[in-house]
Amino acid sequence: MFLSPAIRARLLPRSIFSHIPFSTISAVADLAECPENDVIWRIVTQFQSHSQYSGKFFINSFRHNNFFKSEVLKLSPSEIDTIVQKFSFHNSENAIGFFFFLQNELGVKHSRNSRFVVAHLLAEKKRLRGLRCHLLRVVQDEGSESATPLCELLFKSFRFWDSNNLVWDMLALAYSRSDMVHDSLVVVRRMKDLDIQPSILTYHSLLHNLRHTDIIWDVYDEIKATGSGPTEYTNSIFLDGLCRQCLIHEAIAFLCNLEGKDGEPCLAAYNTLMSGFCRLGFVDIAKSFFCKMCKNGLLPDAYSYNILIHGLCVAGSVEEALDFTNDMENHGLEPDQVTYNIIAKGFHLLGMMDGDWKVTKRMLRLGSKPDFLTDTILLCWHCQTGNVEAGLRLREAMISKGFQLNRISYRVLLSCLCKSGRIAETLALLYEMASFGVKPDIFMYSAIIHGLCKLGEVKQAVQLFNNLCTEEITSNGFLHRSILLGLCKKGLIFEARSYFDTLTNRELMQDIVLYNIMVDTYANLGNVGEAVLLYQKLLERGIEPSIVTFNSLINGFCKTGKLVDARQFLNSIKLHDLVPNVITYTTIMNAFCDVGNIEAAFKLLEEMAANAVEPNQVTYTVVMKGLCRQGKVEDAVKVFKGMFAKGLSPDQASYNALIQYLFKAREFEKAFHLHDDMIKNGVQPNHITYNIIINGLCVYGNLCDAERVFSSLQDQNFRLSKVAYTTLIKANCAKGDARKAMLLFHQMVENGFEISVRDYSAVINRLCKRYLVKNAMEFVRMMLAGGLGLDQQICAVMIHSFDKIGDFASVFQFYAVTIKCGFYLS
Repeated sequence: MFLSPAIRARLLPRSIFSHIPFSTISAVADLAECPENDVIWRIVTQFQSHSQYSGKFFINSFRHNNFFKSEVLKLSPSEIDTIVQKFSFHNSENAIGFFFFLQNELGVKHSRNSRFVVAHLLAEKKRLRGLRCHLLRVVQDEGSESATPLCELLFKSFRFWDSNNLVWDMLALAYSRSDMVHDSLVVVRRMKDLDIQPSILTYHSLLHNLRHTDIIWDVYDEIKATGSGPTEYTNSIFLDGLCRQCLIHEAIAFLCNLEGKDGEPCLAAYNTLMSGFCRLGFVDIAKSFFCKMCKNGLLPDAYSYNILIHGLCVAGSVEEALDFTNDMENHGLEPDQVTYNIIAKGFHLLGMMDGDWKVTKRMLRLGSKPDFLTDTILLCWHCQTGNVEAGLRLREAMISKGFQLNRISYRVLLSCLCKSGRIAETLALLYEMASFGVKPDIFMYSAIIHGLCKLGEVKQAVQLFNNLCTEEITSNGFLHRSILLGLCKKGLIFEARSYFDTLTNRELMQDIVLYNIMVDTYANLGNVGEAVLLYQKLLERGIEPSIVTFNSLINGFCKTGKLVDARQFLNSIKLHDLVPNVITYTTIMNAFCDVGNIEAAFKLLEEMAANAVEPNQVTYTVVMKGLCRQGKVEDAVKVFKGMFAKGLSPDQASYNALIQYLFKAREFEKAFHLHDDMIKNGVQPNHITYNIIINGLCVYGNLCDAERVFSSLQDQNFRLSKVAYTTLIKANCAKGDARKAMLLFHQMVENGFEISVRDYSAVINRLCKRYLVKNAMEFVRMMLAGGLGLDQQICAVMIHSFDKIGDFASVFQFYAVTIKCGFYLS
């Protein structure tokens, strides 16, 4: 039964409407007229039983209610509208919480009606930041060219709400900030028809987005027509737009007009004009405005100087740029890192970095201070370009001349040393700073701690972190992440978990990245149970998981063969308003291919297309491998060719996967053709490619062909891997050619590869199987000469082989060795 607004108002208690105007009640009642079923009645009844509470307690009453969670997802949008409207009558704060609980935690897609109801409730409560974020999401979900229907809905159903003007304005601002300027203009035009005045914030956003077009004149005139008129910021945006459109005369005229009407323009207007002229290459005009600004009593700031210094450097006037830097210091402004970077780039543009430093500095030397400035710029430049040795030499020269390095110099030196892995020198520089009274800041500590963690020196990093805390320097999340990641990579899982628990138990560290690091670590170790417990813990604490969290969990389930659980987690991603990415799908597809379920992999590929997730090279490589494992090499080749049609260039892994299975299928000609095609397409074969080719020829083809490929690569000075050598050695042993095997083994040793007992054991085993016991004995002697001891397996093989050929003296000799070494032979 559909109820009229009047009857519905009569049926509800009068106290409900005590704080809401009658116009508001009518508008809400008109929003959605739908029959009230038992589920709606039970949900609203439960709400009324908790209506005296607000905030988290109210939401928790739904979060932990199994009936609600199962039934609410069955409701239609109009039925959810009814519930949101009824809740808004009782307690608007709880109605807002209920709306966002459905949207963010249950993945409910609300109707436009409900979204605008909540927008008006947020506006009534003056929760402007929340309203802005809410409407940004609304317009992004609706997309471009959606302004007209949204305006119609606002006009027809919400025009009597007290907060309607604010919602209109915020809607226009949301469109503008989402780069949907046309939609924003549609909203603004409709607002003017309704006599609703857009705010200056909305006008500024529009002016900024339209600064490349002629429409800025119309928007600026509209701002002038408002009661408040243009502000200093408005004029700066407008001036920037004129300069970007190369309207030089109009920009100068506009500034003169400001002088004539409103008094002297502000500093921001001059800075904008100077920046525009420098960008166009008119540095002299920018300098004239700088002088005019100073004459009129406006003091330039660091930004003003940096604009001109940058313009002069780009124009090739580095010396004049240095003069402005000196003038900057004379007026009490310290050059900042931006200043140094600008001049350093100027040096680089003129090629001064490659010449003689002494000539460069002699040309630029204008006194003691500029000489220090020049040295500092050169030091920063060398460090930024990775030439740490030159930076350190210049530091020594500066210290010998009595110059004191500033904080910027130390920061770039420390950062450069850390990137080079020279931690000992980094720490020495840290102590040097302390001796000169320069206190390290959080950026310096962050660089060093991150560098230590990357090198595996986690204990030293923790010690330095403790020093940081002692010095009462506020740490940041980056430091905690670096230390935790370092502990995990080092394999110190117990220490990592202790550190993680210490951080997260403070209730101040609600960092999803920390949880992701631990979840990923447990997943990679196969401890999925602990990873899931951490996932549940972060949900309990109200931390939103990211797609990285789900990818790690899915990877853990796939590694442990729990594909059903992996698929369930894939489905639950959407409940958290997240979208599975290419890594998510590729991980599960790889797991299905590993178990031979290629059909499931193709279904996931179709799901990717339906969700507009583009497969990458890895995805197609996974599919190719799955097809090849089932012997469907021709289908794999079709997938490979399809990559080009999709605009993707196969990488080394894609080519290698197909070449490997072509060898298994004994399609040697196609394999080599693919290798040649790989080079033609600019993909350089790597050592894995040639390992596959050499192994494929040894196992499925001809050993002579494998040796020809090997020799050809040696002639080209290609760095072959140890695997290539051991593959050929084993093949020659199996063939019975001990001489070639010995020759290759010596080459492998000479090329600096690390040789283990296992390498010797593999050769000795194969030679003994061919009854080449004497040749095997040569390898035993070589092994002993290299400082490696015999193991139990080698002794057993040699005893068995000598026993077969009747050399009992050697049998007893090896028995003696086994007894001496404490080996047990059955």
